[in-house]
Amino acid sequence: MKVNPKKRTEKLLLRQFDENDIENVFKGLSHTDVIKHYGISFDSLEATKEQMTWFADLEKDGTGMWFAVCSLDNKTFYGAGGLNSLSKEHKKAEIGFWLLPEFWGYGIMKDAMPLICDFGFDKLGLHRIEGFVESENVNCKNAMAKLDFQHEGTMKDCEIKNGKFISLDIYAKIKNE
Repeated sequence: MKVNPKKRTEKLLLRQFDENDIENVFKGLSHTDVIKHYGISFDSLEATKEQMTWFADLEKDGTGMWFAVCSLDNKTFYGAGGLNSLSKEHKKAEIGFWLLPEFWGYGIMKDAMPLICDFGFDKLGLHRIEGFVESENVNCKNAMAKLDFQHEGTMKDCEIKNGKFISLDIYAKIKNE
């Protein structure tokens, strides 16, 4: 997938991951508050290399694109967001996002998610972007609604996490809706 992956808003830079991001990715994906409702966690920098490879493989394999979400001057790493599980046949992908807790509540997600969606619709040719949110993750559900994702339903007790069944709420955004 050859696309220009660098995106900007007035406050943010979304760019490709590089090897220097591993410590920040580890900081996020080992933090109790971040991984509480997230499907992946790591307990060492070495283990986090798996995630860095996953980011690179998305673009290489044409199955998505994730971005490092940073300050406009690229000096502060806020988190990550992007698209994965891209289906060219069905013109859809799954959106994901996480922020380091010290940056929660500053509107970063609200600023970055439209860029990610525009990238999916305009550069990747998607028709549908879907998000699967743990039903107990009220903050994320509220954010999805504010970002004009439509709640389509709930898959009850569809996955096991930490030995317990969890339910997932399905949100979607359709191009030009």
